[in-house]
Amino acid sequence: MPEKTDIYKLANGMTLIGIPVAGVQSAAFEFLIPAGAAMTPNGCCGAPAVIEDWIFRGAGGKTSRQLSDILDGLGLHRGSGVESKHINLSAALQADNLPKAIELYADIILKPALKPEQFEYSKQLALQGLLGLEDDPRHETMLLLREHFYPDPLGRNTAGKKQDLQNLTAEKTDRIIAENFDLSQTMLAVAGKYDFQKLCSLVEKLFADGKTNDKKNITPKQRPLDYYHHPHDGAQVHIGIMTGSVTPQNNDYYNARVAVAVLSGGMSARLFTEVREKRGLCYAVGASYHSLKETAGIGCYAGTIPQKAQETYDVIIAEFKRLADGISESELQRAKTGLQSALVMQSESTMARAGAAATDYYFLGKVRTLEEIKQNIEKTTVKSVTDFLKNNPFETFCSVTTGPVEIKPV
Repeated sequence: MPEKTDIYKLANGMTLIGIPVAGVQSAAFEFLIPAGAAMTPNGCCGAPAVIEDWIFRGAGGKTSRQLSDILDGLGLHRGSGVESKHINLSAALQADNLPKAIELYADIILKPALKPEQFEYSKQLALQGLLGLEDDPRHETMLLLREHFYPDPLGRNTAGKKQDLQNLTAEKTDRIIAENFDLSQTMLAVAGKYDFQKLCSLVEKLFADGKTNDKKNITPKQRPLDYYHHPHDGAQVHIGIMTGSVTPQNNDYYNARVAVAVLSGGMSARLFTEVREKRGLCYAVGASYHSLKETAGIGCYAGTIPQKAQETYDVIIAEFKRLADGISESELQRAKTGLQSALVMQSESTMARAGAAATDYYFLGKVRTLEEIKQNIEKTTVKSVTDFLKNNPFETFCSVTTGPVEIKPV
């Protein structure tokens, strides 16, 4: 049976997306609200990390405790996060409780209490999260890498900056919410068991009168891809490398994804084999595709000791460049199998399906079916991937290191 996608556009521009999943008694949903790290004013880096907590501290006339008790009583498995353009709010629960959960999230989005005394708690949590990155240098390195790779403000650190967070006030943050919680640019994706007609009526009733603003345009400022070192007292050097790639809108998107899987799709992939197994240069190495709507890149992480940092970096760069010399049929098939396995696992999670649907619609203006993705992966060939690599060579790199020593970049 072909996979179905339900789409409903509210009069105010808000988009509701539905992905029915047969045989489940659960549902999941994700809101994409256009209030991400790139959308905040200069000097307020980290505000979205505060907002994603603050709006849950009371809403719709309910106190923070009352709201938490009701959400927990519905059995929600909640999630939230900050991206470049959006704050995402997600949850999974029994399908029967979906309408009540959507009602509560409407209050959270449209009628948050935003009490100044609660703001301080949210701000302190965001500061603790930022300071906690010192104990997670791998994550910190990759955040810094994206910050330096992507044009400003698209790559702005989603965890924030210490000085900006310390200077942030409830009044400033309240204004950011008012200016960015724009329903005309908001998406709600639902996956699992639901009645779409009832869902449309409910969402129209809850959100029809919500605020809409003129679309905010930002002008990204390109920067040279360079090398940046972040001193850190530790026994390891954490290396981040990123190079440009095509976005999901591009016809070569699937060739790019297969190429990354050849490079880093398991224990037989090139980076693991050449950098870790043959030379014993690092304890961890891997690459992944990452995309914004405007631009995309392939990021690589490696963790090693100071004495091996330079060689680790040099070998990784060499493997990136060597990929254009060609890939084998066996590498292609392993890459396809890995990508399709990840697709199958995603299909079994309603929360993953809801998140993927929202992201697809934002990037592409449509939702790709699982079968469509599978077929496009299957269409790739040794020739198509190699041609893509030759036409889009890995020549310029942004590099970041965190640790006690620097390296000499290409």
